[in-house]
Amino acid sequence: MIAGIGLDIVDVAAFAAQLADPASVFATTTFTDGERQAADKPGDRAHHLAVRWAAKEAFVKAWSGTRRGQPPSLQTLDWRDIEVVQDPFGRPTVVLHGQVARLCGRPQLHVSLSHDGNIAAAVVVWEELR
Repeated sequence: MIAGIGLDIVDVAAFAAQLADPASVFATTTFTDGERQAADKPGDRAHHLAVRWAAKEAFVKAWSGTRRGQPPSLQTLDWRDIEVVQDPFGRPTVVLHGQVARLCGRPQLHVSLSHDGNIAAAVVVWEELR
């Protein structure tokens, strides 16, 4: 059963400016070591991280959709507990860690990432397995 759907779109130019700010700790407090290493592959680092950020935001929106009528599960969120990884064939998925994993259980998550020009987008579908 589909329990939640999340969609997020990120302006890559604005995102790149945030990453470039020498005072910003955004990348280290938001992305796991693995996500930052994956973004260092050939191509535009800002595009790679922006689409991962969109996926994290889309995950939170899908999670929120599973909790209609209930308060948020967490007062603060460690964004590194939501990790966007690729399988050996390059397909994206979300892996949950820490407190997020404990609260969410084991939903089946379907993830789609996309880039077009200065836009990065992600969709996450949360499926409850019965």
